[in-house]
Amino acid sequence: MSNVIASTASESIVAIHDVHQSFGNIDVLKGISLEVPKGGVVCIIGPSGSGKSTLLRCINGLVPIKRGSIRVAGFEVQQLKTDQEKIALRKEVSMVFQQYNLFPHKTALQNVMMAPIHVLKEDKAEVRDRAAALLKKVGLTEKADAYPGELSGGQQQRVAIARSLAMQPEVMLFDEITAALDPETVKEVLNTIKELAQDGMTCMLVTHEMRFAREIADTVYFTDGGVIVESGPPDELFDRPVKDRTRAFLSQIL
Repeated sequence: MSNVIASTASESIVAIHDVHQSFGNIDVLKGISLEVPKGGVVCIIGPSGSGKSTLLRCINGLVPIKRGSIRVAGFEVQQLKTDQEKIALRKEVSMVFQQYNLFPHKTALQNVMMAPIHVLKEDKAEVRDRAAALLKKVGLTEKADAYPGELSGGQQQRVAIARSLAMQPEVMLFDEITAALDPETVKEVLNTIKELAQDGMTCMLVTHEMRFAREIADTVYFTDGGVIVESGPPDELFDRPVKDRTRAFLSQIL
């Protein structure tokens, strides 16, 4: 495939360079550049409307970019045109959304199995074993035969994480996945992500959970108005921010 390039171990698995995107007359991304090493954990924070979620959707090929480049695991995302090419990309970079979007008429196990069987055309028996192992990984073995309506929000979100992992991606994107959850269920979902990161999964998270970002991230990016205002290790960005805008934002939420 002409839009897949060879990558070396020393390269970042995600490389974003001067990415611009706009919706109508509104510039949403105004020259975003960042890199994520394999196994790295990046948290993106900032006020609503600062372009955080749009950036993740651009990385996953859900939103085309106007200018710039995005490379993910050897794919030049902005060059992908066909559904087949985008499916190949999404095998490598999987996204978990704020809304779980589970199929209500399918059990938890069936939800996890669907994409590998129907999209990747994998063997059903092999996928079943993998799906069962993934439900165990997210602490939901006993809920394999439960339907989404029988699960709490936190349990549904963990099924959604298992469903994304079933594609065996190299990179996981998480878009405000605790925003719709009750406070008591947030911790179980964050613990699941923490375990993935500890296992070496490359993770990019848009989050309002600042304590979690401090705990899990290698690098935190603060975005506002479609640009990266400031970035750095969590202790530096949260405790010793350089930019006035970063200090003002953190003073409101910490």
